[in-house]
Amino acid sequence: MAEGVAEAPAATGGDGDSGVSTSERGVAPIKPQFLTTKEQFHGFLEARGREAPRGEAEAGGPDSSDVAQPEAKRIRREDGETEGASEPGELLHTHKKARGQNRGRPHVKSTHYDKDRLCPSLIQESPAKCFFGDRCRFLHDVGLYLASKPADLGPRCVLFETFGRCPYGVTCRFAGAHLGPEGKNLVQEDLVAHQAQLPPVRNSLDKALQQQLRKRQVPFKRAEQVLRALSQAPARAATGSEITASQGHPGQNHCDHQLDLEGEESSTPPCGPVQTCGPLTDEDVVRLRPCEKKRLDISGKLYLAPLTTCGNLPFRRICKRFGADVTCGEMAVCTNLLQGQTSEWALLKRHPCEDIFGVQLEGAFPDTMTKCAELLNRTVEVDFVDVNVGCPIDLVYKKGGGCALMNRPAKFQQIVRGMSQVLDMPLTVKIRTGVQERVNLAHRLLPELRDWGAALVTLHGRSREQRYTKLADWQYIQQCAAAASPMPLFGNGDILSYEDANHAKQTGVAGIMIARGALLKPWLFTEIKEQRHWDISSSERLDILRDFTHYGLEHWGSDTQGVEKTRRFLLEWLSFLCRYIPVGLLERLPQRINERPPYYLGRDYLETLMASQQAADWIRISEMLLGPVPPGFLFLPKHKANAYK
Repeated sequence: MAEGVAEAPAATGGDGDSGVSTSERGVAPIKPQFLTTKEQFHGFLEARGREAPRGEAEAGGPDSSDVAQPEAKRIRREDGETEGASEPGELLHTHKKARGQNRGRPHVKSTHYDKDRLCPSLIQESPAKCFFGDRCRFLHDVGLYLASKPADLGPRCVLFETFGRCPYGVTCRFAGAHLGPEGKNLVQEDLVAHQAQLPPVRNSLDKALQQQLRKRQVPFKRAEQVLRALSQAPARAATGSEITASQGHPGQNHCDHQLDLEGEESSTPPCGPVQTCGPLTDEDVVRLRPCEKKRLDISGKLYLAPLTTCGNLPFRRICKRFGADVTCGEMAVCTNLLQGQTSEWALLKRHPCEDIFGVQLEGAFPDTMTKCAELLNRTVEVDFVDVNVGCPIDLVYKKGGGCALMNRPAKFQQIVRGMSQVLDMPLTVKIRTGVQERVNLAHRLLPELRDWGAALVTLHGRSREQRYTKLADWQYIQQCAAAASPMPLFGNGDILSYEDANHAKQTGVAGIMIARGALLKPWLFTEIKEQRHWDISSSERLDILRDFTHYGLEHWGSDTQGVEKTRRFLLEWLSFLCRYIPVGLLERLPQRINERPPYYLGRDYLETLMASQQAADWIRISEMLLGPVPPGFLFLPKHKANAYK
């Protein structure tokens, strides 16, 4: 790999053939000796890919990734040309930037790669026979399954080494590590006993609760009472939060006012069985007054944003290891949670390392949001609940959720008031500057949010129309921090270095939230805390990816479905990681988040491979960690801007 350093200057020539000027606007300034052309870049990767030893990969090679990107779905070039556009819409809009979601990308579920599946009763080695008998659609012949099962992906099973037992048995893609004679699943008793003493992953969906939700048998007495009070007194709800200076400090919790709004029955016990650890006390059955709620004291801490798709539990574990203080689950849709959808409840899971953890809810109506808040208040262990009022995507916005709530103040108020009154933990809100680009709304909403019951607000310094174009408006965030006081306001937008973080803290915000910066370099939290630039090597970055795959196999499983789900989320993350430029290659520090990297050759082959913006090269990296992809494997990133050529 080391020869790539010597080849880099020769490949570029330093004569401007790269087509990229270091002073070009929007392009990161890279030292001339590392710059190259698109053709030379991909030619180098293809040549070195054929020569590279397969020591990093336990099985498979890079050539199997050629099918990763369908020809009909190629993303337009940056210079305006279109590659392989087969749909009429693609030809009509070639003058536009590649932005938004790849809605036409292939949606292949992980079950597609595991057609001959073994019956769960055999995987779990249950003494009882299969409940479905002859009607079961899965295989019951272990020998037939093993005959069609693909070869193992490696000699070591992460689950067996971590927990002492692999629950996937013969279906594990690393089964050779823990299968004894006659296919019996081996168990390390000492390790199993040790793991039993450690705290488990929390907030899993109980099967009994799931059945009650699906049959709509879960009572929401508390939420219905609050909603009834809010609907019966709309005028009072609209004016009750207007507090003059003579009545008290605008940041105080006015318990008497909220208790009157809730009604005389506010002191009744919460519905449903109350689980206690020991004798029943007043704290178990008497609801807290608003001013008695637990305070959310996270001022000055580094907050990892709730990131849809990429902000999964394995990724949050990586960020916690590098110094993130506060984490939040991915956006969960309240209606899906109320329906008991397993995939939606999986977004609420909390790893033991997440000491300050919250969940984020999205919804458009007070009834569903308030009921969902009451449900979570009874069933999950979190430190706060966040309301998503910043999501800009059309699917959410057109239904009245996300950013649309900023233009629906009556519904917005009822949602915040209702959720705040049914929750025993703090309620936070995440908003943008507004909906239209030049019409800011946040500074008017913040004082109202403070009085409606929000404990903290996070402001993303862009409007919905801007999405992620242009820079975040930190001057406006500074203005909003003053308007929100004494309620803490966190700022969010364009933080990719400790200098950016220091500049953000000077605006008077209580703390900073990091989103895309953590996707580009999760070690950003370490850089901020240690006030330095980390010139991390390609081997160290590969070790981070390897740890992610280990965490992913622990979380999603080590059978074919779990491996391919881990691979898919790894590839989505790699679509952001490729935009990181190593510190040693930059002419000017720090790298800006709005600067795209030009084509360059890294200091070794792996560093160059990680800089590729082709999905086929991301698949090649995944094969180093998870073995070869299945036949017919397809991948296109969720966002168009992440796969341009």
